[in-house]
Amino acid sequence: MDRVALRGLRARGYHGVFPREREEGQTFVVDLSLGLDTRAAAADDDLTRTVHYGEVAEAVVALVEGEPVALIETLAQRIADACLAHPAVDEAEVTVHKPEAPISVPFEDVTITIKRSRG
Repeated sequence: MDRVALRGLRARGYHGVFPREREEGQTFVVDLSLGLDTRAAAADDDLTRTVHYGEVAEAVVALVEGEPVALIETLAQRIADACLAHPAVDEAEVTVHKPEAPISVPFEDVTITIKRSRG
């Protein structure tokens, strides 16, 4: 399976369990790795036979900026579902970073990574 990857998609969202997160928002970062067969697209040099990563990026940012959820697990699932809605995509690995998570000790990042496939 071939891979199309997008790394470091950034958007401001209002996801979280705590009221402050819902009111003030924070930056979320998303990494994607999409599994698909690109042979037909490459043979015909045809964008319609692969996934348009620009459209995927816009959809992911819209989800991060959209309806708030309590858990980044839920956000990651919504992103994976949106990726799998593209006919060419057979598999999606999604990592959601929450670098401004409300944690009382020094830390660099909090992430959730999920891998979903058709069927």
